[in-house]
Amino acid sequence: MSSEETMSAVYEELRSAGTFCDAVLKVQDAEFQIHKVILCECSPYFEALFVRWSSPNQRDYDIQGITPVIMELIIKFAYTGSAHVTADNVQGLMVTANQFEIMDVVQTCSRVLEEQLCPENCISIWKFIRFYSISNLHPKVYRYILDQFEKVISSEQLQQLTVHEFAHFLERDGLIVRAESMLYEAIMTWIGNDPDQRKGHLCYLMSKIRLCLMRMRYIMVTVLSNDLVKNDSQCLAMVTKASRMLHYLYNNFGGSTLSNPFVRPRLPSAILFATGGITGDSPIDSVEAYDIRLNRWLTFTLIAEPRSYHGTAFLNGSIYYIGGYSGEGFSNRALRFNPAMKTFQEVAPMHTCRCYVTVTVLKGLIYALGGFDGQMRLSSSEHYQPESNQWTLIAPMRQSRSDAGCAVLHEKIYVFGGFDGWDCLQTAECYDPQTNQWTVISNMSSPRSQVGAAASKNLAYVVGGFDGNNCLASAEVYDPRTDTWSVLPSMITRRCNFGIEVLDDCIFVVGGSDSFRAIRAVERFDPVQNLWFDVCDLHVSRRAVSCCVVYGLPNMEDYTLIRDSLPFFQLDQEMEKEEREDKVVEDQEEEEEEEEEEEEDDYD
Repeated sequence: MSSEETMSAVYEELRSAGTFCDAVLKVQDAEFQIHKVILCECSPYFEALFVRWSSPNQRDYDIQGITPVIMELIIKFAYTGSAHVTADNVQGLMVTANQFEIMDVVQTCSRVLEEQLCPENCISIWKFIRFYSISNLHPKVYRYILDQFEKVISSEQLQQLTVHEFAHFLERDGLIVRAESMLYEAIMTWIGNDPDQRKGHLCYLMSKIRLCLMRMRYIMVTVLSNDLVKNDSQCLAMVTKASRMLHYLYNNFGGSTLSNPFVRPRLPSAILFATGGITGDSPIDSVEAYDIRLNRWLTFTLIAEPRSYHGTAFLNGSIYYIGGYSGEGFSNRALRFNPAMKTFQEVAPMHTCRCYVTVTVLKGLIYALGGFDGQMRLSSSEHYQPESNQWTLIAPMRQSRSDAGCAVLHEKIYVFGGFDGWDCLQTAECYDPQTNQWTVISNMSSPRSQVGAAASKNLAYVVGGFDGNNCLASAEVYDPRTDTWSVLPSMITRRCNFGIEVLDDCIFVVGGSDSFRAIRAVERFDPVQNLWFDVCDLHVSRRAVSCCVVYGLPNMEDYTLIRDSLPFFQLDQEMEKEEREDKVVEDQEEEEEEEEEEEEDDYD
């Protein structure tokens, strides 16, 4: 026991025995003997109470507005430096500690509340901290509600929102929902809980959602047929106008990327980062971030060494750059980038240099598999634990391979293809961290080096690569439950040495090489439609690029296009102009038809 802990124990013993106590705190029907100096040291409130707000000889003090149980906890903290915070007492203790300006207790309570956060209580906690002005916790709870809004609106918490609170969340750019229609349905659920009192708020709430981000069919079939909408003339006019606006946008803009309220895209829930790579002969130090809501890339230059043929991983809010080639040689270094703070930090190096390395994340660990150390292709592998800042060697793969693809399924790592120094590989294997063993699985249909792989919904998608003669556009999918492969439609562009990631349940392939040059082309595969689609090109051609998906950032808007920078059109005027022009055309056509009929009559 330290000397400080010993003194705390002595003070607490003196208090319990009533020895040298110089004040009594009266809380309801309970009395607490205390030493003024101990509470003064703990709390500015008690220092003011004992020194400035009372006479030096006063002994008894009535403390209003708290319970004896909470007072006991506060006193215990003053004497021992610790407080027993539970789910049952956290809110009462936090309010009192905030009132008494005991910030260590407030911080402890904040951590407990943050750990308790879930969609079933987040609105209650948000209201609580707003009412009592607990400013340190507010941004985290607010961000949690925006991020988890889909689950919040499916819980009873939705009904706790006032109309103005509900409207406030609905109009946020950072509100995360897969489809705008979910917000329309949430409005109907909220109103349906008390229709007599709430139906008058329909138009106000509907004006806060992005009606033109819905599908036209959904507006026509679901929204405009709703009795509440039809019976509210103002709301009906607004939705009808939005449907006309949506039709106009698709005819004139090919999509809805404007800043107008009904059209304004929300922020994405996740950002696809394309890091490093090579353009020409030089490694790149820039990063491009893909905003899926706008189908646009933004470029950022980060203060770090250029990297290519490296791996990236997103873990615990940070992006890790693993191995690769820096322009000065093959690297065993690992860098950690914090996208919230925009800072780099070098972490522990790997046991060996690994260029053309394969990197993935499983259960809080970063795995670096195989690669090339400057002399030979590697079968060795290792994993990194952020908490200990340490790399640990694991069982080597059954085959040496660089330039491989990998995917995580069912808490196992699957590695596909690669290059062994002589041949492009058709083989694949699986690593089980429970047994620290690699197992051979079925071969792919084709040898693939410089290949991309990604996991989605219990399947591993393996695409592109180089077979020893040609750069490939072909793709295939592996089912670990049956250890079988199936052929997929080929990519639009053949490519190798590219980045690959899963975003919004689609497989994105980014940049790479077509065997002759670095390319900018990006495309995505939709497993539901079983089709490839073009995506907005990168700003810079990148081969040997690495991708990762970043989510949960408090500053997501820093890596997306500013919504206010999108063009704003006076859509009402534009639509009216178009309608007038259409009317002129219709009138001319009618006149021509009438003239033709008159000519026919004259001929007859």
